[in-house]
Amino acid sequence: MRTTYRMRSGRFLGVLAVGLIILGVAAITWALGAPRVAVTVFLALGGLVALAGLWIVARPPVVLRLRDDAIEVRGVKTGWTDITEVGRVETTHGAALALRTKRADDTVLVPLSWLSPGQVPVLETTLRDKLNTAHGYTIWDGTAPDPAPPAE
Repeated sequence: MRTTYRMRSGRFLGVLAVGLIILGVAAITWALGAPRVAVTVFLALGGLVALAGLWIVARPPVVLRLRDDAIEVRGVKTGWTDITEVGRVETTHGAALALRTKRADDTVLVPLSWLSPGQVPVLETTLRDKLNTAHGYTIWDGTAPDPAPPAE
């Protein structure tokens, strides 16, 4: 099974806005009687930027993919058994999930501001479950096993 987490589409509304502004400039240059070449250039540029903005808002870039055997963060694939610790850290860009691995000085950061707020708790729960499974941990249900018979 593979789960994909994408960036918040709202982060890219500026691209669409720039395209619409350029289209507005095209309308103004046309209304002012500018040469057709100038109007055409602004129309083509504005149209392309607006279409790119629509595309990226509709299908934002992938931040991470969770697979059964590994996690892939921005193209870097790491096996679940290679991850030793996951926790929240504060960075200059806000809170992030830090995935520390067995390799020295190798930490993969996932900025939480890139994800929609509803995805963060689901991601944290899924990460915990996948790591527990990979390392053979189970959640303690509060019961103790039956005592073993004493050695003779």
